[in-house]
Amino acid sequence: MIGVVEDFHIESLHKQISPLFIGYTTHIFNSLSIRISAEKIPETIAFLRDKMREWDPYRPFEYTFLDDSFDAQYRAEERLSSIFSYFSVLATFIACLGLFGLASFTAEKKTKEIGIRKVLGASVPGIVVLLSKEFTKWVLVANAIAWPVAYFFLSRWLQGFAYRMNITLFTFVFAGVISLAIALGTVSYQALRTATSNPADSLRYE
Repeated sequence: MIGVVEDFHIESLHKQISPLFIGYTTHIFNSLSIRISAEKIPETIAFLRDKMREWDPYRPFEYTFLDDSFDAQYRAEERLSSIFSYFSVLATFIACLGLFGLASFTAEKKTKEIGIRKVLGASVPGIVVLLSKEFTKWVLVANAIAWPVAYFFLSRWLQGFAYRMNITLFTFVFAGVISLAIALGTVSYQALRTATSNPADSLRYE
């Protein structure tokens, strides 16, 4: 049968789809592509090895699985993804520890101020906002610095692929919202504990 098939990848997505001619011959071949059942892989391989020895006893029997070949094409990307994931979790954990320590220091520094504000009628949410406002500002500044840097490196990385997605603003906004939520979640415990403390104890604090 002679015909034309739809374009498909014979190499990794780092390369564009190239022209391909598929020929058929019965007397010369270097390799065979065989679809086998996943239930009896060892038995099937043993059977193929015996048949190969009958056809050509001097050629070593070598085989690979197609899914392993596809996996090898993107193994570098998988390792890079794992490295970035581990370092992202570690960096987030270290940043949360730093924020928690900074929030504790700020709350301790403003103990008398918070006590006076509560005596004068300040609400708990208002005090929490007061303590969290400064941290929110610096998280937003950090995002403003990180977005152009992340866009530059993501663009350079995606240039290695022939077919790639576009980087949208939503990706960075979503990342910014997540980072802000993590920061506020870290600070909120200390802020709530300070805001709900007894103002008499705060005013006696030295």
